[in-house]
Amino acid sequence: MGPVELLHMSVFSQSFSPCGRFLAAGNNYGEIALFSLSAALSPDATALSQKPVLTFTAHEGPVFSLLSTNCHLLSAGNGEISAWSWNELIKKNVKPMWTKRPNYKSSLEIPEINAMIINPRDNSLVVGGGDNNIHILDLEHGVFKAVLQGHSDYVHCVSVREREGEILSGGEDGAVRMWDSRTGQSVHCIEVYKYENCARPQYGKWISCVTTDSDWMLCGGGPHLSLWHLRSLSPTSIFPLKGCQRQAVFHQDMIMSVGEGPFVSHCLLGGDIKAQIPCTPQSLNTLQFNSNSTEHRVLTVGGSSDHIDVFTNLSYRAFSLSF
Repeated sequence: MGPVELLHMSVFSQSFSPCGRFLAAGNNYGEIALFSLSAALSPDATALSQKPVLTFTAHEGPVFSLLSTNCHLLSAGNGEISAWSWNELIKKNVKPMWTKRPNYKSSLEIPEINAMIINPRDNSLVVGGGDNNIHILDLEHGVFKAVLQGHSDYVHCVSVREREGEILSGGEDGAVRMWDSRTGQSVHCIEVYKYENCARPQYGKWISCVTTDSDWMLCGGGPHLSLWHLRSLSPTSIFPLKGCQRQAVFHQDMIMSVGEGPFVSHCLLGGDIKAQIPCTPQSLNTLQFNSNSTEHRVLTVGGSSDHIDVFTNLSYRAFSLSF
């Protein structure tokens, strides 16, 4: 890859291997790079340890979503999902186990897939993307078994409330929809931009991130990042972060968020910004915690750069991996 391509690279997605020793990252050119965390974190690490052990082209369009199961890496590109064996990738064997396409209305239409999450309740893959629908893939039988229809524009993000058997989705239409995963029916629809304290008309109404933790939901995008109580369906905290937030997670007793701006924001549940930790990329798309291995417990962050920042301590960047 030449200097111009590297200059215009964006990292959209990341996933840690089940053993926690490797990180997969997907970029805007359809490539997936595999990094060895054990090499990069070793006391004997060199500049070479921060480069990929393997890079391969997985899809034609950008790799907007990566996800790991117990033995597979799932990647989503333009209109398709591929599964790769982690064991084979670690041995540098690049061959998908399978590639599947949701049942789109038209064969001419190739909508991108923006988000995927596993629903552990029935071992299904919840997929959201550019055709405004949510597709449910039965991972055991390898078939798409349901389509959830209700959004009037792109679906950007999906989340699962396992205990309640609910799926949440956020879209370009400004709605967060809650679905009953058993019936496929939409049970609630929250139009976040209609709440005065959340709305930011200058950024639009789209929802780019949604995540849940039991009775709580975080969502944001055009509207401010906000914390909602799902039993009362009302916002309890609004976070005064500038720009659109692209990913937010609950972490211990705080919230961590990335989006426009070269930093990871640490926020308190009450709505205050506790800290903003500087990063290499000028804007960020993805943050991931590696909880699969205590030895390699890191936070990794990627965005508008060929660099992925690694934090061994949440208060400063330790080093960067790069494509």
